[in-house]
Amino acid sequence: MGETTGGFTSEGLALEARTLVLPSLTQAEAIEIGEIAKSLGIDRALPLAVEVRLKDWIVFHASLPGSTPDNDAWIARKARVTLATGNSTMFERVLAEEQGINWYEVKGLPEETHAIHGGSLPLNVKGLGFTGILLISGLPQVQDHLLGVEVIAEFLARKGELS
Repeated sequence: MGETTGGFTSEGLALEARTLVLPSLTQAEAIEIGEIAKSLGIDRALPLAVEVRLKDWIVFHASLPGSTPDNDAWIARKARVTLATGNSTMFERVLAEEQGINWYEVKGLPEETHAIHGGSLPLNVKGLGFTGILLISGLPQVQDHLLGVEVIAEFLARKGELS
């Protein structure tokens, strides 16, 4: 098998998604997730745009210093992928790379409106499944994804769900 973006495997990313399951996701909790991402971005002086959605409803958005309107366009394109598949954009990208397929052709979705670039992570709730999305744009895509994982892990740790 060829090298994938970030050296990820679809199997590893699927396990990651199964591990990062939330006990609940209220509007207030979605905002808390956004605040965690915003705080990390500010503390590290990262040029990020961060968004949290409950499905397609935007409940949190922050454009940190150094981010641009382009980041919002990337967020919208990444969100459409997760809304269409229920998966992270990194999972979709790596799976396509493993299968050697053109994701956009196979899914019949245009690259102009969809982006399989890391930084969109589904927020899955125990017993409910796909409920929301954490979106990060501004870093190279692997770092966007890894920051998203860190944010969800921090949220779970605060809830006593991860040690």
